[in-house]
Amino acid sequence: MVVLVTGANGQLGQALQFIAPKHPDIQFVFCDSRQLDITNLNNIKQLFKQYKPNFCINAAAYTAVDKAESEPEKAHLINVIGAKNLAEVSKEFNTILLHISTDFVFDGTNYSPYTENDFPNPTGVYGLTKLGGEKAIQETWHKHFIIRTSWVYSHFGNNFMKTMLRLASERDKLSVVNDQIGTPTNAVDLAEVLIQIIKFCHAEFILASLFGIYNFSNEGQCSWYDFAKKIFEFNNVTINLEPIPTTSFPTPAKRPAYSVLDKSKVKNTFGVEVMSWETSLKNT
Repeated sequence: MVVLVTGANGQLGQALQFIAPKHPDIQFVFCDSRQLDITNLNNIKQLFKQYKPNFCINAAAYTAVDKAESEPEKAHLINVIGAKNLAEVSKEFNTILLHISTDFVFDGTNYSPYTENDFPNPTGVYGLTKLGGEKAIQETWHKHFIIRTSWVYSHFGNNFMKTMLRLASERDKLSVVNDQIGTPTNAVDLAEVLIQIIKFCHAEFILASLFGIYNFSNEGQCSWYDFAKKIFEFNNVTINLEPIPTTSFPTPAKRPAYSVLDKSKVKNTFGVEVMSWETSLKNT
């Protein structure tokens, strides 16, 4: 079984490389943006022709939420056109596509965990382009899994956990927003779920109804302030941490005030066991 992974140098791509030795039955092909530019259709076709992947995990994305507000064309090229290109080539080679999406497709006004059937209403360029990528895949190739996730962190790449630890080494005091509620997701846990879905598909006769959108994050919910507090606690860092409202920390892109995801569908369909965000963070 061949699994081609785009965005190999990103958080999720590196997390997949980290767990790959645990899955010797899978031949992974890891491609960073130099080896595989998802905005280049011919580049994708060449690699698919060479490796003939059974599955493709699209971990490549434009994820600079604030920068996207001033670079909408670039965000659209990667998040929409890139996703559409992968879907087209996946259809040509009968490859099952696993695509990573985001809680930013929602406006954050729900205040109860979002299900896969809730109406998306992104408020910024990043969310709009990620939703556009979802729609492009849905319209192009039915053999897809779109995995919406949130607040991804790990020891890899750039993320909130690493930023907090870096800032704590430089300062005595930090202020963190406490009125945006969501769920941290360990990139390694997300990687393991993707492999679990792939192995399920490889072992079972897959009904067309199983393809579609799924949510995955760790369990529970917290604010960014709560998240930072636990990061420092588990890393034995002493710092003066101050909770502040979103209004005290304006950003170019509006964040969802609430973006907790309901994981019932992925748990019931694939037997996924979801660890609490605190436990997963502590084990990181």
